[in-house]
Amino acid sequence: MSPARRTRRSRSPAGGGAGGRRRTVGASRDPVTRTAAALVRTYESEVPAAHNLDVTGRLPSPERTVAVLEKLVEVLYPGIHGNPHLTRANVDLHIAALLDDIAAELAEQAQVALHRTCPRGGESCARCAAGAHEAVGRFLVALPGVRRLLALDIRAAYEGDPAAQSFEEIMLAYPGLRAVTVYRLAHELHRLGVPLLARIMTEHAHRETGIDIHPGATIGKSFFIDHGTGVVIGETATIGRNVKIYQGVTLGALSIPRDERGNVIRGKKRHPTIQDDVVIYAGATILGGDTVVGKGSVVGGNTWVIHSVPPRSRVISTPQEQRIERKRRRALR
Repeated sequence: MSPARRTRRSRSPAGGGAGGRRRTVGASRDPVTRTAAALVRTYESEVPAAHNLDVTGRLPSPERTVAVLEKLVEVLYPGIHGNPHLTRANVDLHIAALLDDIAAELAEQAQVALHRTCPRGGESCARCAAGAHEAVGRFLVALPGVRRLLALDIRAAYEGDPAAQSFEEIMLAYPGLRAVTVYRLAHELHRLGVPLLARIMTEHAHRETGIDIHPGATIGKSFFIDHGTGVVIGETATIGRNVKIYQGVTLGALSIPRDERGNVIRGKKRHPTIQDDVVIYAGATILGGDTVVGKGSVVGGNTWVIHSVPPRSRVISTPQEQRIERKRRRALR
C-alpha cells in the first residue's frame, strides 16, 4: 500500500478511534438541540394543540380499543375468528370469559373518553366512571341484536354475489362484511354517547378495508357492500333495508353548513338518504342532506346525484364519445 493511501486511511473518522467518534457526535448535537427547541416552541403556540401535554387526563388507547374490537369480533363469529377449537360444549364458558375481559377493558377506555369532555377536568371523576359502566352495560346487552343484523348482512352478501361459495367464505374473507361488522359495533357505542371509541374502531376498519363508514350513519337490515374499496358513507347518511353498494360509492355532503360567523354547524343532516331496495353501482357520487334516492331505484356507475330521485327510477350517466383509432406506422430509419 502506498504512503499516500495509508495517510488517507489514517485521517478517516472510522479509523480515528474514540476521538473521531466524539467529533462526529459533537457535530450532530447542534442541529438536534436546535430542532428540539424549535419543536417545543410549536407545542406552546400552535392552534389547535396537536399534543396531549397539558394536565387534562389521558386519551383512549387506540391499540387497546382495537384489541377489544377483535374480542368483540370473536364473540360475534365464534369458531370463525379467534379461538378455532370452540364447540357447543365449551362455547358458553369461553364467551363469558371474553365478555368479562371486554367489559373491563371497554369500561376503562370509555371512562377515559368520557372524561375528556367532563367539565370537572383534572383527574377522573365518579360521574365519568358511572357513565362508562352504564354505557358498556347497555352495549353488551345490544350484542345479540347486532349479531342478528349481521346474520342478515351475511345472507345479503351471499345472495348478492354469485362468486360467494359459502357463508364461511364471506365471514372469513369479505372486506365489506368486516367494515359493516365494525360499523354495527361502533354505531352502538356512538349511540350510547362514546363517539371517540366508535371512531377509533371504524377508522381501524377503514385502514384495513379501504371502506370508510362513519359510526353515526344509520344503516338498515340486509346491507351489502360488494368489493368495497373506496366506499365512503358520511355521518348523517341514512340507508334503508336491502341496499347494495359497489366499490367507489360516496354518500357525502354537498356543502358544509356554517353560521353567520363562519363556524361549522355540527349535527345538521348533510348526507343523503337511501331508501329500501336500492342498488348503487361503482363510482357513483350522491351528495346532500336533502337528497333522497327513492325505494327500488338503481343508480348507475360514475353518476353524480345532487337532487332527489323518485322511487323505482334509474339514474344513468350518458358516456362521452369514445373512439378507437389505428396506430400510425413509424417510418423505419
